[in-house]
Amino acid sequence: MSTAILTGQPVPGSSLESDLRSLGFDVRVASDAGDTETLLTTVPAGQRVAIVDARFVGHVHALRLGLTDPRFDAAALPGAVTVRPAARQALTRALARENSDASGSTAVAVDSVADRVVAALDADGVALHRPDLGTLVAVVPTDPQTRNEARQALAAVDDEAVRLRTAVKSRDGFFTTHFISPYSRYLARWCARRGLTPNQVTTASLITALIAAGCAATGTRGGFVAAGLLLIFSFVLDCTDGQLARYSLQYSTLGAWLDATFDRAKEYAYYAGLALGASRGGDDVWALALGAMVLQTCRHVVDFSFNEANHDATANTSPTAALSDKLDSVGWTVWVRRMIVLPIGERWAMIAVLTAVTTPRITFYALLIGCAFAATYTTAGRVLRSLTRKAQRTDRAARALADLADTGPLAEALGRLLPGPARKTAVLSAAFGAVAVVTAAWVWGPGWQLVAMAGLYVGLSAEAVERSLKGPLDWLIPPFFRAAEYGTVLLLAAKADVNGALPAAFGLVAAVAYHHYDTVYRIRGDAGAPPRWLVRVIGGHEGRTLLVTVLAALLAPTDFKVALTVLAVAVALVVLLESIRFWVTAHKTGAPAVHDEGEPA
Repeated sequence: MSTAILTGQPVPGSSLESDLRSLGFDVRVASDAGDTETLLTTVPAGQRVAIVDARFVGHVHALRLGLTDPRFDAAALPGAVTVRPAARQALTRALARENSDASGSTAVAVDSVADRVVAALDADGVALHRPDLGTLVAVVPTDPQTRNEARQALAAVDDEAVRLRTAVKSRDGFFTTHFISPYSRYLARWCARRGLTPNQVTTASLITALIAAGCAATGTRGGFVAAGLLLIFSFVLDCTDGQLARYSLQYSTLGAWLDATFDRAKEYAYYAGLALGASRGGDDVWALALGAMVLQTCRHVVDFSFNEANHDATANTSPTAALSDKLDSVGWTVWVRRMIVLPIGERWAMIAVLTAVTTPRITFYALLIGCAFAATYTTAGRVLRSLTRKAQRTDRAARALADLADTGPLAEALGRLLPGPARKTAVLSAAFGAVAVVTAAWVWGPGWQLVAMAGLYVGLSAEAVERSLKGPLDWLIPPFFRAAEYGTVLLLAAKADVNGALPAAFGLVAAVAYHHYDTVYRIRGDAGAPPRWLVRVIGGHEGRTLLVTVLAALLAPTDFKVALTVLAVAVALVVLLESIRFWVTAHKTGAPAVHDEGEPA
């Protein structure tokens, strides 16, 4: 429950009280600032409280944006201010001071209690969110004429149309913008009017995608057609959950995590379904399915690492960035550039259509070629930006990159033993180590030569992260580590050449990738990285890579398959239990609400 305190004399015929009640506020009326302070003391400390000028004229959605967004502890719009429990003391102090100042003077420059409190909070350095209202009206008229003008402006704008329009992302892919959002926004409104939450829609999207994967696993043409249709419908629901969150301002930390992790679970489960379906027809495409998952995960790590490295960088301008902005000023190039990176909408549409009309093998070939081109394009652009910009990266960015590196106890211990000052060859060390171990797995396969290369990879990994990661290209280190670990597992499972080895490797990479995605979403939610004990227990990237090479060298192919399966189950259990415990606890303890727009890829 929330409480709104109306200050001043209510205006006859005003719908303000009913508007506030429709937003879930218990409305109380205060005659002046002193009465407002008295009423504030009666509001339970755990409630949101708003102070609204009784003369306020505005759209209901303007009030919704200004007074109910759960992501901000304090927010304001003309004639209104609201705080969540975390900022309650600041509001109490500001109101008490304003009352004290007003009592000692004969005139008050601003006669709106709410606006005076806003000024006081600003003076105290309280971070006040002020929503962008666009064409929405939110004013406090001071005379009949301005009130009449405000009401005319109010009637001229349909706030429901504005609400529907702003429920859609301002920046999205071509397929999503032109083929999904025109109707999914209405589905979001339908869900809101029936009391459905974004998390429920997210779960429905996951279930739909899993059913699609099951249909693909049948290996029949009818199953493939049904799978393609269900995958598209799952994507419609995936768009709807975010639009519902924006439409009804139902943001939460748990919701952002579910939306992000379920997207990955849906896509990778569908890859597995396609591979199972192909195997029923006698075509083994598990290597292609695992390759697609590895490539897509590495693409995401490039996105995450680059964004975190430049999250709060200063002076981050470059000729490449300026050229990009110039290209975006030309209408058609915007859509071309968004499409060629194969974002989730285009990617899922391609997968759905190819599933329905071709074979799983063709689908994976197209996916691998498209994602490889997109990865090359985006990574090259980001490398050029990094080399041509003069950015000063912060300690927070360096810490985020270190967390994304997922360094385990072996590299940590070795890093402490390395002699001499910190070296500036971090990226080269990571790249050389990754290329060495993957090439050895490809050329030699299981054997002690590969184990030696894995040992070299451990040493170079330690050197790569021994200093603060603030170099212009240090954001490439986590992607190199991901490519090395996942690629080694893929190649060794393929060379084992026994039935079930590649599916076991698929499960292991999926479990480890979940841990890496979970790390990203914790950092994005300002919750910090997973606890160090978790990283140590699952070995870190270098420990797991070394372990897999040792197992491949020691065990027969059939036993190696069993070892991969056991390792996959063990990693999955540990990371899933800790992740679920953390996010559910964060949700129950009232962690700050988050709405993550996600990566376009």
